[in-house]
Amino acid sequence: MSTTNKQDPIVLVIDFHHARGPEIEHCIANENTNPATDNDWSLLPFMALSDGAHLSTEEFSYFTLRGRQTPNATETSLFGIACSRQLDSKLLLNRPPDVTRSTVQKAVVVVTDSPQRVGQLREKLSVVTSAWFAQRDFSDIDILKKFREGLVISLMNDSSKDQNLGLSLREMIHEFKYQTLVLFKALLLQPKMLFFGTRCERLCMLQFSLISLIPGLINSLEDCADPSFDSYAQSIEKPTSLKTSDRSSLLAYMGLPLQIFGKGSMFGPYTPLQQLDLLADDGTKSYVVGSTNSLLLQQKDRYSDILINLDEDSINISSLPLRNALALSTADRRWIDLLTQIVNETWDEAHPSRPKTLGFMGSEEFIRLQFEEYLLALLSSMKYHEELSSYTSGESGHRSRVQLQNFNIEGDPAVDFNTEFLAQWQKTSNYALFSRLTSDALLFSITEPRHPSAGGLTVDDIQRRLSQQVADLHLDERVREGREALGRHLATGQKKVSAAYNRFWSDMETMREAQKKRNEEKASQSQRASIDTTASPTQGSLDEPNSENAGAWFASRPRASIDISQAQATMGQASQKASAYFSSWGTWASEKRREWQEKRSASPSPQQGVVASPSTPSLPVVSETTESDRGRRRSMQRQSEDAEGLSRSLSRRKRWSNILLRRESGEFKRDESTEASYPKSPLSQGFPAEFGAESKQTDTDTDTETVMRQQPADADGFTSVSLTPNEGLGVDMNLDKSQAQNIQDKTDVDTDSDLRPNDSLTAALPVQSEQSHTEPNDSSK
Repeated sequence: MSTTNKQDPIVLVIDFHHARGPEIEHCIANENTNPATDNDWSLLPFMALSDGAHLSTEEFSYFTLRGRQTPNATETSLFGIACSRQLDSKLLLNRPPDVTRSTVQKAVVVVTDSPQRVGQLREKLSVVTSAWFAQRDFSDIDILKKFREGLVISLMNDSSKDQNLGLSLREMIHEFKYQTLVLFKALLLQPKMLFFGTRCERLCMLQFSLISLIPGLINSLEDCADPSFDSYAQSIEKPTSLKTSDRSSLLAYMGLPLQIFGKGSMFGPYTPLQQLDLLADDGTKSYVVGSTNSLLLQQKDRYSDILINLDEDSINISSLPLRNALALSTADRRWIDLLTQIVNETWDEAHPSRPKTLGFMGSEEFIRLQFEEYLLALLSSMKYHEELSSYTSGESGHRSRVQLQNFNIEGDPAVDFNTEFLAQWQKTSNYALFSRLTSDALLFSITEPRHPSAGGLTVDDIQRRLSQQVADLHLDERVREGREALGRHLATGQKKVSAAYNRFWSDMETMREAQKKRNEEKASQSQRASIDTTASPTQGSLDEPNSENAGAWFASRPRASIDISQAQATMGQASQKASAYFSSWGTWASEKRREWQEKRSASPSPQQGVVASPSTPSLPVVSETTESDRGRRRSMQRQSEDAEGLSRSLSRRKRWSNILLRRESGEFKRDESTEASYPKSPLSQGFPAEFGAESKQTDTDTDTETVMRQQPADADGFTSVSLTPNEGLGVDMNLDKSQAQNIQDKTDVDTDSDLRPNDSLTAALPVQSEQSHTEPNDSSK
């Protein structure tokens, strides 16, 4: 684009009127000029205020305008950038009468003739628009006029160079991965490409980034605003020289930039619905446009061959031949997978536009150089493919087979770029212009005609592709989300279990407290009842008329408490009384023994071996029983309760007293006619020696047992037997005071311990015979 065609930037203000819709409110340009009216920019307000811009606090829109031919400039394409904002109408200092809505929406637009300057204008425009809205007085546009003057000075001194615009290439490759190469190759085929997204700025910047992958194209977009423009193809000249040290000279000799937007093509980063007629025109063969209106999605088959949905990050190719042509070959997939791997390895979430290593690998310039290398290899391989095709067809004017063999190139390197893609590319207008500009150039002699990743499928390719597919599944993110969800569920479950456990124990404690209170109330009621029953006879006998008052007095008394120490004291007193009782009984028995000894010493001792006389005292003795009966009787006696043991002991002592009284009265007399030694009683077996001498057993045990069975039992169930004074029960009656006192002490100790008489003393006492337990009147005895 020549310097004579340069135009000064234009600043416009677009207002959204509640009745008339969006319209141009101010146009700040050169004096005595109105570019909006001269160029018929009636659609500019719709381009500046994109659909859905009111949903954001600040939104940017990029678009192209048609600039008509003037005396100072030729017909060309212009590029605009708009920054729209909104403000509450109540905050306005000077509110116009036509402002009837709650919010005021306006956009500040800058129109320039070079798209590479849009990148510089974005930040400046954002600052100026925010400052103008902060004034809260839209009638004051001095800040916009000064902004335009500054743009004229800065852009006039700025040199022409490539600019990275908006969305970086790193983000595009990170999001679309291998589909980035599909979009790049689709751009060369010049189909109808429709980009859709709800965010207008991202939508526009992705298109600018895609176009910038073709070296030099962003500086040659003078024909992109209207399909009828074709000034580039008419004015371009074939390069006649090559300077390999100069990159621009090398790119020009290779036929770059490829003119994607020539006659029949257009480029509209944001295209409103008012331009759909231009898209559907027969003269419009291809375009790259973007829209934020979802109505185009309903008619995507009519307005697009390729639909790129940025909200879903998906690419939909409607035409089958186009889908086959854009299928990536093995070398293409290896190349883009390697580039994607480099970008992902250097990805930084905080700063997506730069690698985390801050190195050259994975940077913006690295990606651009990789695509430039790919495109140059494609052009060189395509040129060699044409030479091979012309030699095969036998056309004249082309090089011979020997000349081609001198380049030492194996086969056809263009096959690695997909032959179907090459076939469709040869039908495009940009390839026709490329062929015209490089008709006699040996491009394959300057750049090697070989795919950057040529070769068959290898194990590395499979591993790289598998790792990429695994990365696409986002397993780490899903596992992390699953872990977080599991952790939340476990924490919630733990809280619920803890709450239920605490609630359960609180209910248990409440039940325990209630049960304890009920038990205390029952104990207090039973104690009050016992007190009332005990006190009621006395109270009634003393003062019967005041019985009701007495009951009320007892009811008002506090609940009695159980005193353990008092109960223990009561039990101690009872044991002392029992001990005193047995001590007195032992004293009485000692006195009785002394009396017996005195009487016995006064009477003559009988001769041994002489049969006892009828006057010999005889004691009832229990008939001899078997060992099993005695064992059973002893076990039954041990298992009985203390009260029953005490009653049996008292009964035995009573019978012993009766025996002693009967002896004193002379009831027992010795039978002198019986000449037999007295057998030893079973109850006296095993007595210690100190209790008396053992009685001697005679040889006539059988006769004695027969005599004992024939003797009748007395009223207490005992049988009588004649005893000698010194043998009898096997107890020595001649005891001194010390021995008597020992017996008494033992009796007292046994009585205090388990309220049972001493075993030695019990064994000396007569026991009822087995027969007495079977008699029906045993309970009365």
